[in-house]
Amino acid sequence: MDKKEKSKNMWTLALGIGLLPPIWAVLAPYIGVTTGAVALICAGLFVANGNQHGNAIKICLGFLCGDIWAVAALKAMDIMQLNADLELFITLFVMGAAAVVIGTFLEKIIFLPSWLCGWAIGLTILAPIGIHNLGSVPIQIGAAMIVGVFYVGVGVDLFQKWLMKRISV
Repeated sequence: MDKKEKSKNMWTLALGIGLLPPIWAVLAPYIGVTTGAVALICAGLFVANGNQHGNAIKICLGFLCGDIWAVAALKAMDIMQLNADLELFITLFVMGAAAVVIGTFLEKIIFLPSWLCGWAIGLTILAPIGIHNLGSVPIQIGAAMIVGVFYVGVGVDLFQKWLMKRISV
């Protein structure tokens, strides 16, 4: 890629990133999503996977599995009556290993890295809230994950490609 093409690529990407994610950030609270920033994290994984539009559904399914896994982990730790550190270790050990095994068997439909990332996102947000006070937060997280992959990830990529075709340098 020559210098002009690289510059065009940079500026069109900057415009896409500067425009689309802030629209989501402003609109998310108005539609009841308080976890809007999750979309940016999820878009980052989509981009790190090479902006492969064909993997978008697999990546979303992985994120949603991670979101469910986070709720299940909190429930498991709530049921156990052990030392908190031991509960955490056992839960992460068993559920982490299970996610890898299940994700490997289902690799054609679930992207394992997004499952593990989604689990970490879910635990980070949900653990301080506690299993008994989750309300709609797991659903908000799932919505933000889908928005991150399709609107921010795929959307910015398509927007940039559209701009690249229309701008001559």
